[in-house]
Amino acid sequence: MLNPLRPVAIAGAALVLTLAGCSGGSGKGSAAPSASSSVTTSTTSTTPTLASTTSATPAATPTVAPSTPAPKAVRTAAELTKALLVLTDLPAGFSIDKDTADDGPAVTVSSKDSRCARLVALTNADNPPGSKSSAARSYSGGAQGPFIDESLDWMGSTTAVAALQRSFQKAVASCRTMSLTIPGEGRSPISVSQVSAPKAGTNPFAVRFSATGGPLDGLEVTMVTTGVDDVVLAVTVVAGAPEDIDGATTIAATKAKAALSTGSGT
Repeated sequence: MLNPLRPVAIAGAALVLTLAGCSGGSGKGSAAPSASSSVTTSTTSTTPTLASTTSATPAATPTVAPSTPAPKAVRTAAELTKALLVLTDLPAGFSIDKDTADDGPAVTVSSKDSRCARLVALTNADNPPGSKSSAARSYSGGAQGPFIDESLDWMGSTTAVAALQRSFQKAVASCRTMSLTIPGEGRSPISVSQVSAPKAGTNPFAVRFSATGGPLDGLEVTMVTTGVDDVVLAVTVVAGAPEDIDGATTIAATKAKAALSTGSGT
């Protein structure tokens, strides 16, 4: 769900970052995704048969062969990638950014407050706990933004999605401030606050990280996470207006829902 903060653009002298969402910026799941296509198989039960009878012989009891439960649908990284936005889904002027998550020292958050330990762990992780496969993509609306990151993490079930959302919400609720460190740029305190989330997907939740002083003063990152069946969608926006956040999240959730509708969550 959450990825490390990643530099996505430099506008003037200010470095703009993004938190890749409740998100898989590296595109790597905690378990290696299968390279094969998603396949759901099932064995249908044998058709009941009724034995022939005479007036002196009672009818035999119909028998049904036991059925084999269908395995859960598997969502591969390739399938998730197809559910990500493409340029034709976005307004004119956007481009796809090259993923630089593995370039150079990591951008990290930290805190001495024990109440922030969970949020620090989630933010610094490549993928959320329980993620089985993931895909991500970054988009730029120009030199001044908005800058958008989208990620999809397959959690295996709708129950796991809901549990992760609850865990993230509790982590945000218990933490008010952290420190953000960008190698070569410095460290700044950042405030953490829940904000109104776009009405997209299942149980949407939004958080805003704002730098308050220091070399990164003015940096503001808004992340929305929501459920799409058994997948967690995270949309992160930097240098964007409220309509950019609402629009990107709604479009991403609609695209993911349609693309993943052939699978089944439990």
